Amino acid sequence: MNELARTQADGVRELIAFRIGDQEFCVDIMSVREIRGWTPATALPHSPGFVLGVINLRGAVLPIIDLSSRLGMKAADPTARHVIIVAQVHKKVVGLLVDAVSDILSVTSQNIQPTPEVSSELDKSFARGVLAIEGRMICLIELEALFKSSESEAA
Repeated sequence: MNELARTQADGVRELIAFRIGDQEFCVDIMSVREIRGWTPATALPHSPGFVLGVINLRGAVLPIIDLSSRLGMKAADPTARHVIIVAQVHKKVVGLLVDAVSDILSVTSQNIQPTPEVSSELDKSFARGVLAIEGRMICLIELEALFKSSESEAA
């Protein structure tokens, strides 16, 4: 049995955890293509506020999204310490600016708690749950819900 089939049979999901400010988030590792250091982006006129611009990724134009700003938090001030998570969202590839990647987590559906009812509708639209692991609270983000297909096409 191959690794993917075994993972699905066991109900185990691999997630990549990262930090934005003092909060931790995670996304499904299957949507992550690569992780790279910060590269200054070329701004695009009339783009949404959370789009920092574009970079050249091996000959392809890659839009860079300030995930902190997209999540409704304080906009990032990118430094050499920041990281870009290159991810597939819908049929597009985007770069997600985060402070740091912290872990790869193997979890089952039993590890994922429902999003609390005190969260706003915006939070619940992209937050698929909360993981309480090793004394940490990590919000599971669904990238497809965070970026509607029309937004990822515009980026």
